[in-house]
Amino acid sequence: MSVTASQVDKERNFGSKPTKEPINNEEGNQISDMLIDGFGRKHTYLRISLTERCNLRCQYCMPAEGVDLTPSPKLLTHNEILRLANLFVTSGVDKIRLTGGEPTVRKDIHDICSNLSSLKGLKTLAVTTNGITLAKKLPMLKQCGITNLNISLDTLVPSKFEFMTRRKGHHKVIESINAAIDVGYNPVKVNCVVMRGFNDDEICDFVNLTVDKPINVRFIEFMPFDGNVWNVKKLIPYSEMLDTVAKKFPTLKRLCDHPTETAKNFQIDGHVGTVSFVTSMTEHFCAGCNRLRLLADGNLKVCLFGPSEHSGLMFTSDGSFRFLCYLLHMLSFFCISRVQCQYVLHCTSIAVALSMFTSDDSSQVSLRDPLRSGAGDEELREIIGAAVKRKKASHAGMFDIAKTANRPMIHIGG
Repeated sequence: MSVTASQVDKERNFGSKPTKEPINNEEGNQISDMLIDGFGRKHTYLRISLTERCNLRCQYCMPAEGVDLTPSPKLLTHNEILRLANLFVTSGVDKIRLTGGEPTVRKDIHDICSNLSSLKGLKTLAVTTNGITLAKKLPMLKQCGITNLNISLDTLVPSKFEFMTRRKGHHKVIESINAAIDVGYNPVKVNCVVMRGFNDDEICDFVNLTVDKPINVRFIEFMPFDGNVWNVKKLIPYSEMLDTVAKKFPTLKRLCDHPTETAKNFQIDGHVGTVSFVTSMTEHFCAGCNRLRLLADGNLKVCLFGPSEHSGLMFTSDGSFRFLCYLLHMLSFFCISRVQCQYVLHCTSIAVALSMFTSDDSSQVSLRDPLRSGAGDEELREIIGAAVKRKKASHAGMFDIAKTANRPMIHIGG
């Protein structure tokens, strides 16, 4: 007799729903009000995109024609990343994940990791990578303080890999997964975006990776982003994926989830590893969201699916506020000293950063611009706090998301 998703939910050895572990902040830093939104969610997890560059061209991440990359001078420098990261950690963030693009292509990644791992109060420093160059860099990354690894792999078939990524290198990803296990990462998380007609026939093959290896396979619902030609027909919903796994592995049981967990986690009797489902489209987890995203160009994104940023004078809908910013700029030309001029420009930068809050749809604000204009920590906290406070209760439905202007995934960093 086959086991359905509904039966799995009823027979989890836990009743109707798994017990969620309580949030324990007693051993961590006190959480600043800056990180608490209007719904009481505490944002203790920061994802930092180190670069927009990548050595693959995955179809769900990048348009076929490619994307325009942000000019290097407009990307955050090593020191700017560290300063902002320190600001977040001292305010209560205890987990940082480095993303991209592909974070391992950044030449100074080892120095960045070493400095981030030394931040007092940071408990977890993770990396999400495509695994192409990971194997040879792994010993140094572990030495520099990387505690957790996510490796993206959407197929176990080399020819499919080349089709999806538009590049060769499948064997390198497999080598990186095995190398990560060998150096002691447990579990090694393997991210798999499931798409109908591409890799949905490999779901159980991926589950078999967990038989004798400490791998957490994470099946991710196909999500819409600019340029990835999202189509609901390609979406395999969580319920369908779960049924597929449950029919093949009837001892599948639900594990307890942390309140801020993005995945639904499962264990199969006798398997060393585990299986998870990231259900952003069909069963969102916004109520427990604790994530913020610092993009490579210095924009802070409070929601993965929020629309493109509206910070800056040209996007300000409040005419009086726009006039104030214009007036501040004009005054800078008449200052009698360089110090006064710098002060006025500094104030203008803060005002422009805060201008995004005149738009109900804004989900991003630049931290780079005020940072480079001399903003102090308290001013940066004010900007961050205002952005967090305006975070919505949940993102829109998948069809609305598909219609909303957003960045390509490679510009966001996942």
